[in-house]
Amino acid sequence: MKNFLLFALLFITAFSFSQNVKLDGLILDNSDKPLEMANVMAIHSGTNAMDSYAITNDKGKYQLTLKPNATYTVKVSYLGMQSKDVTITTSTQNASQNIKLEAGGIELQGVEVVREMPVSIKGDTIVYNADSFKSGTERKLEDVLKKLPGVEVNADGEIEVEGKKVQKLMVEGKDFFDGDTKLGVKNIPADAIDKIQVLRNYNEVSALKGLENNEENVAMNIKLKKGKKNFWFGDMTAGIGVGHEDRRYVINPKLFYYSPEYSINLIGNFNNIGELPFTPQDYFKFTGGFKSLMKKGGTGFNVSSNDLGLTLLRNNRAKEIETQFGATNFAYNVNKAWSLSGFAIVSSTLTELETKSQTTRSDLLNGIGNQQNTETKINTDEATNQKSNLALVKLSSSYKPNTKLQFDYDALFKKSSQNEYSNLFTQTTASALSDSQTVNTLKKQDPISLNQNVNLYYTQSDKNVFAFEMQHLFQQEDPFYNANLGRNPFPDSLLPQNQGDDLGIADQSRYDLNQNRFVKTNKVDSKFDYYYMLTPKSNINVTLGNTYSYQNFDSDIFQILDNNSVNDLNPNTDNDVAYSFNDVFLGLHYKFITGKFTINPGFSVHRYNTFNNQLESKASDDFYRFLPDVYAIYQLKKSESLTYNYAMTTDFTDINKLAEGYVMNGYNSLFKGNRYLENALVQTHSLRYFKYNMFNFTNIFGFVNYSRRMDAVKNKAKFIGINQSSEPYNSNFADEMLTGVGNYGRSFGDYKASVNANVNWSKFNNIRITPITNLEIPETTESFTQSYTAKLATNYKDFPNIEVGYNIAINHYQQNTFYTEKPSVKLDYYFMDAFSFVSEYEYFHYTSKDDTINNEYDFLSASLIYQKKSSKWEYKVSATNLLNTTTLNDDSFTQFSTRTSQYQVQPRYVIFSLKYNL
Repeated sequence: MKNFLLFALLFITAFSFSQNVKLDGLILDNSDKPLEMANVMAIHSGTNAMDSYAITNDKGKYQLTLKPNATYTVKVSYLGMQSKDVTITTSTQNASQNIKLEAGGIELQGVEVVREMPVSIKGDTIVYNADSFKSGTERKLEDVLKKLPGVEVNADGEIEVEGKKVQKLMVEGKDFFDGDTKLGVKNIPADAIDKIQVLRNYNEVSALKGLENNEENVAMNIKLKKGKKNFWFGDMTAGIGVGHEDRRYVINPKLFYYSPEYSINLIGNFNNIGELPFTPQDYFKFTGGFKSLMKKGGTGFNVSSNDLGLTLLRNNRAKEIETQFGATNFAYNVNKAWSLSGFAIVSSTLTELETKSQTTRSDLLNGIGNQQNTETKINTDEATNQKSNLALVKLSSSYKPNTKLQFDYDALFKKSSQNEYSNLFTQTTASALSDSQTVNTLKKQDPISLNQNVNLYYTQSDKNVFAFEMQHLFQQEDPFYNANLGRNPFPDSLLPQNQGDDLGIADQSRYDLNQNRFVKTNKVDSKFDYYYMLTPKSNINVTLGNTYSYQNFDSDIFQILDNNSVNDLNPNTDNDVAYSFNDVFLGLHYKFITGKFTINPGFSVHRYNTFNNQLESKASDDFYRFLPDVYAIYQLKKSESLTYNYAMTTDFTDINKLAEGYVMNGYNSLFKGNRYLENALVQTHSLRYFKYNMFNFTNIFGFVNYSRRMDAVKNKAKFIGINQSSEPYNSNFADEMLTGVGNYGRSFGDYKASVNANVNWSKFNNIRITPITNLEIPETTESFTQSYTAKLATNYKDFPNIEVGYNIAINHYQQNTFYTEKPSVKLDYYFMDAFSFVSEYEYFHYTSKDDTINNEYDFLSASLIYQKKSSKWEYKVSATNLLNTTTLNDDSFTQFSTRTSQYQVQPRYVIFSLKYNL
């Protein structure tokens, strides 16, 4: 397989260079001055197709890739100059020709614009003409984005431009499900898209543009074709099919309406073919567009969520998935000054998972000087059934009566109901221990949260800008956990040393343990900023801010006995904790531009006050801290920059790690908090390089990030076979993490190529408690993960298109090293003006360094679509997992152990679907 991919790669590369010739030269004005950013297009005289395009560099140079022995009309345009057409006839040799433009760019009446530039740059905005990149097989926005130079779409539906994540997706300037790009990427129809605008250095508040550091902010706006405005458009898809045993179905309606006054989007998806328009991961990370107010405040205080530890899908693949999903999004301009927007999302998913896993751990049996190591392996067969009901509702209001004042209000409500049933069979092997048992678990939770945001921005004059922002979070969680085991998972010998009484678990034929937890959070962030413009290139920013959080944590563990009576365990398994956190800070930042440098140094001074009430006593902490930060940009050219960021932050834990009563984190994991935990001090350095060359359509970016966490909250852990107990403490040794990413991409003619590297090194410090002697032994663990990817794709209009890719991932953990090789091929072909054929093949080779694992598996999917250009009906036959692969592999690393897994995926199925386009 690898030889085939290499051959395909070399063939495409050789074809691209052997079949074309180059035409280059300079675009000049009538005084022979080079014109930068001039547009150059080559129109084939025979086919009237645009075969190549270019944008001149800072020296006025252009370069076109053309077919040999052909006649072209080369069209040149530049703002403020008269456009010019030049006829060129190519041979089999490269050629060069300079072109001069005359002043006075007045458009003549009656001149028909035959072609538009595929890519153009207007300030901080890159504009892609979507039709220039379509071959006919595209059905969704995602299909178009993947063909654009400098744009990538990852497996989670996140859009990346120049290595930066797109934070906001808009259609006709209106938010499309604010806070998430996946719904737009997977649902906006490709045939409705006219232009794709990438908005760099984006700031929603025009008054703060240039005052804040917006260089990392990227948004995307979709411009619709004229026939899609002021009319309903979209499609309705319905399909049925067969799988291995069961019937398959999909119903997917999508309706969109856009006008200058308002917009409405309606999306539905009901299927059992594994399509997941909205996953539990999406729910937990969905911000609704809410930003972190304290991004430059210097304090990290994050409220945890998903405390239940629900099993999350990998690669959106499981043994069975059935989804019911509905979403609506609206925007309405009440008048010129006031606009309303919002969305509602509901989802219900039934998921069945089957996983085989092996956890490997190196255990310490004795103390220092008499140390014995033993390798413990835990093999688990797990069958899980999940039901998740999710709901999100957001309402937003923005009032801008004039250019000086802006008032925004947002409210995001989230509610979910989740249940998970698991049946596990575990086998534990070690030098002195061999054990097996069956475990049944139940997890339930119905969390709710309400996030409200109030912002006021006022520009008093050209020199004075004021901003007030406040955000309130109310969150309530009620996770319930039940574990039914064959033996007592938490014997007295497992408890940390000197922790008092045992848990009080009674001996039974089976151990039925239950835990209730209730966590309530109220958190308010408020911040006032004053910006004073010293000069047109410098300003001072004074910040006064406050974060206040109050949390309650209640929990208890109880046992259901064989006679169905309740055994309330010892009081040390109960928690009744109140925790208050308060941070008042004053910040000062000075931003100035000198030559090619933009420098923004600053600092913040904090007064922290925390206390927790539990066990009929109060533990408090009150201290001051000075936190510096620096942000600097070296702008080498208009589209080439080097950015450095340094920050020192204070990180605090929330109430979950402070509660000193025992908590079950799983059927084999017992946790006891520490009320005297202190904060961690984190220093972060990051360096980012970016270059986008419109002359040869080369996109280069890379970044290196290093963080050092001192006094980090770590764990003291004791292991006995499959079971463990742990408690947090502040480590005297620093944790370190180094991440590096590099990407090189280039588009040339009908080809797009990229090479990517991603590496991560981490070092963690914990304490291992020996089970026999109860000695505390410091333990340092390291991981080093690497991922390298190469891709080459064609984008022909009249020929089959192919994308060839190769990825290798190397995950080096403390106990073992795992390798995953993944070559892939994708073919799409639009032919006979009605048929679209798309097929994708992925091959996986998963091995381990110790030769205990050597698995090979592959996936093949294909679809054939028939739709005449004038018809609203589309007929489609699609097949997924044609090779009927049954399992996938995965591995992960914790700071104490390594886990490798094999999980089942959906079988082969064939779907026939019918789609009607409005």
